[in-house]
Amino acid sequence: METVLITGASRGIGLELTRQFLHLGYNVISTYRNSASSELAALSSEGSLTLFNLEVTVSDSIAEFAHNISNVSIDILINNAGVIGPIEQALETIESADWLRTLAVNTIAPLLVSRSLIGNLKKSSNPRIITVSSQMGALNRESTGMYAYRSSKAALNKVMQVLAIELKEQGIVVCPVHPGWVKTDMGGPDAEISVSESAAGIVDLVRNLTMKQSGKFLTWQGEEHPW
Repeated sequence: METVLITGASRGIGLELTRQFLHLGYNVISTYRNSASSELAALSSEGSLTLFNLEVTVSDSIAEFAHNISNVSIDILINNAGVIGPIEQALETIESADWLRTLAVNTIAPLLVSRSLIGNLKKSSNPRIITVSSQMGALNRESTGMYAYRSSKAALNKVMQVLAIELKEQGIVVCPVHPGWVKTDMGGPDAEISVSESAAGIVDLVRNLTMKQSGKFLTWQGEEHPW
């Protein structure tokens, strides 16, 4: 069975992805920041789940993590760790330090984590990198506010597009994915779909992803999203 690695798995989509991949019989490596949530820790009774502490914005943490799993073949990498950014993201209130922190987590970290695991992915016969993005970063959509979050996801989409081009010759599929407007701590209670619906769609997408889709911005339903 394939091995999937999921970052930011203590709650929300990452936790549900962990649960669903385990249910399907996958070997799962899930990461958390500082300490695993009780929900994630409870899943560790599954013999096919391995948990690691990973701070995706710290180079030393990424390097240590990559070293610890250097011999593992990874078939699927899901860069799920992300933040909504600061409470104040309006034109009049956004601060540069908060904005930079959001970019560090949402834009830069997925590339650094992916780069550190290319050797693991190359051990797979069907390697795929999925990064959770958002349609809030799509330039075709007109809306206001949320400067830090929107710009971090727009930049992330471009980063993943470039990575897809650079890894094409190595046979590694790379796609940013819009997970839908999901009822999580980030999405809020008024969101359109449940965590389980979003995760199920992403699981189905990643299991059937092909090189023809590499470099495209996709939705959780497997449809191509305008950039």
